[in-house]
Amino acid sequence: MTVSPSSSFTTLTPADDRTDERTLVRAVLALGVGGFSIGTGEFVIMGLLPEVARDIGVSIPQAGHVISAYALGVVVGAPVLAVLCAHWGRRALLMALMVVYALGNFASALAPGYASLSAMRLLTGLPHGTYFGVAALVAAALAPPGRRARAVGWVMLGLTTATLVGVPIAAALGEHFGWRAAFVFVGLIAVAAVVMLRLWVPAMPASHGASPLRELGALARKQVWFTLGIGAIGFGGMFAVFSYIKPTLLEVAGMPPALMPFVLSLFGLGMVAGNIVGSRMADKALMPTVGKVLLWSIVVMALFVPAAHHPVSAALATFFLGTVVAIGPALQIRLMDVAGDAQTLAAALNHSAFNAANALGAWLGGVAIAQGMGWTSTGWVGVLLGIGGVAMFAWALMSERAIQRATQGAAA
Repeated sequence: MTVSPSSSFTTLTPADDRTDERTLVRAVLALGVGGFSIGTGEFVIMGLLPEVARDIGVSIPQAGHVISAYALGVVVGAPVLAVLCAHWGRRALLMALMVVYALGNFASALAPGYASLSAMRLLTGLPHGTYFGVAALVAAALAPPGRRARAVGWVMLGLTTATLVGVPIAAALGEHFGWRAAFVFVGLIAVAAVVMLRLWVPAMPASHGASPLRELGALARKQVWFTLGIGAIGFGGMFAVFSYIKPTLLEVAGMPPALMPFVLSLFGLGMVAGNIVGSRMADKALMPTVGKVLLWSIVVMALFVPAAHHPVSAALATFFLGTVVAIGPALQIRLMDVAGDAQTLAAALNHSAFNAANALGAWLGGVAIAQGMGWTSTGWVGVLLGIGGVAMFAWALMSERAIQRATQGAAA
């Protein structure tokens, strides 16, 4: 098998179909373990927020700003690192990003207070978006025709599986040994991912002619900005609710603390289901999938408000909350399609958008709670953000159709 950098998408020249399939499976597994580490590190603090707040001496809403700090790191790091490292070989870049992620989590475990923890989480978030963006490019290049979204979905399955397996394990470690142990656990998984990336991911060069200037060309494309806006706004509702899921379930639903790992696993199961279904839908009809998931998210957020008042319905609502991640593979492929030859930056920016949603959702949810609207007010925040995402989606479609009509008119 050889790898050719002759196009925007790195392509494979197969020597044997079985060899290619084996290479794809191994590479996706290695990429997925990196995603598993990142997903665990991103989401575990949401299940340990009361413990973190108590230990560093701040309120729970203020501790929620630590989540926003990580998200800000992703938002800043994804475009900066994608542009500066555009000429790097993709395997080498993925390994370097995971080394930084491991060190950031170890440093987070040693942070003595609110300011230092916020700073460490911001720094830890820097490699997040670029890692997933480059991993998506590698997976799409290895995948056969018609399976790009599913290949990207398999990589993101590492992130979603983290919420099903990694987050509950890390949360249990945090409950028994202190929240700092959870970040040590995440760092160790990141170290394992570095080894697997070196062994199982083919050495792919950057695409031919890659440069910082060419990558910045993605920012001149209107549909890139529309797609980022859909993710940053429409996906924010999930984070508005999930950032405060533990106190909501404890205070409103009256769940015992011992059930928290189980409920977090339900959220992870919803993410896994959403990722699998969403990636298959996206391979069949990309933009309709985006619109359908946005509408689904509004329904889920609205139903969370009444459902949160009973343990059984609250647990079920938490599962459905996770399914909103179905929009991820579709937006990832959409960005890669509209970015032209600025693939690395566009792919990385998808996770900037998701973490802008993380920061926006966690912040707005915290504001609603701090204003005395109650823990379930995060559901209504999610509804409003979902409506905003639908509006951005509709604007993107109208803009694209207007350009198509103008092009057809000029051709006629």
